[in-house]
Amino acid sequence: MPLALLALAIGAFGIGTTEFVIMGLLPEVAADFGVTVPTAGLLVTGYALGVVAGAPVMTVLGTKVSRKRMLMLLMGLFIAGNLLSAAAPVFGLMLTGRIVASLAHGAFFGIGSVVAAGLVAPQKRAGAIALMFTGLTVANVVGVPLGTFIGQTAGWRTTFVVVAGLGVLGLLGVARLVPDMPKPEGVRLRHELAAFRNAQVLLAMAMTVLGFGGVFAAVTYVAPMMTEVAGFAGSSVTWLLVLFGLGMVAGNLVGGRFADRALMPMLYLSLGGLTLVLALFTVTAHHKVAAALTLVLIGALGFATVPPLQKRVLDHAHGAPTLASAVNIGAFNLGNALAAWLGGLVIAAGLGYTAPNWVGAVLAGSALLLAFLSAALQRRDEARGAQAAQEPRPAAPEPVHL
Repeated sequence: MPLALLALAIGAFGIGTTEFVIMGLLPEVAADFGVTVPTAGLLVTGYALGVVAGAPVMTVLGTKVSRKRMLMLLMGLFIAGNLLSAAAPVFGLMLTGRIVASLAHGAFFGIGSVVAAGLVAPQKRAGAIALMFTGLTVANVVGVPLGTFIGQTAGWRTTFVVVAGLGVLGLLGVARLVPDMPKPEGVRLRHELAAFRNAQVLLAMAMTVLGFGGVFAAVTYVAPMMTEVAGFAGSSVTWLLVLFGLGMVAGNLVGGRFADRALMPMLYLSLGGLTLVLALFTVTAHHKVAAALTLVLIGALGFATVPPLQKRVLDHAHGAPTLASAVNIGAFNLGNALAAWLGGLVIAAGLGYTAPNWVGAVLAGSALLLAFLSAALQRRDEARGAQAAQEPRPAAPEPVHL
């Protein structure tokens, strides 16, 4: 694999760290600004919404420059947002910094996926995408726990300075290692938007929302679930999330490897397994060892869907894949926000801390049904194409001689 993928993975590591590290620092941030923890939670919501909105906007703006230059500009935006968060004197500016940083998220992964796929042979594209996303998964194993520790010992502002430093490393890596790929010729906004008329692209994005939403329905409320139901101490939540992150790393790499060989079977297996494991989590959450193992499986099965879904979007939006790829990254965050909201509803309804697992199972099961529908539609279209190719063409009229 090209070294350029390492630069993309470093950028992904920084982005993944800043996205999730705030969850472990909300009490410190809230105390510093004199706001409630739910108000500080807007830093999570604002980031997610910024990703959803920023992915298409920044990608459209990026059609005017080369992909390498756009990746560098996005890392610069990411650095500026984190430095603003670190220096913010009031909560409003902190929220602004989070939103500025989030604008780089979707476009970086979207454009980065296209660049990663273009660096390797066609049969290795899912693996290349998976290697870039490894930076995001490793962030949950190393970056988030380390960032939380730094924030709790040296102050949360120090964490965001360190994350900005990661952005600088990513920027230098892109500048040094990513080849200077020219701006695609002939690509216009209407060409990029045309991809959204493809039913397969829309189905892949819907699977992204529902499948990864299933993961976050459970994981968003994992802290109270593990402490109140499984009986873990509050201090154990950090290493439990590390286990979840290790599952994400393994699932991402396995999903990338096998998606290049059998994409749809990989989706069936990962989404079907995720549905089953989430449903079982309502039972295993009552036992410490079983709960910890289930978290690993949720991370693995959930992230095993990422490379195949991202590759499926690229495959079916092959004429103009950049915008579709970035919007699919926004779909992950839309799924996160939707699942967190639905999980909160069932908890507020008095159904208990394990109820979000049922929500997650329903969401993942719905994604599995869409996968079957997508495959059926593709088989139908291929059969029609083969039939049309076999039909005899009308004979050309014989020339008339005068």
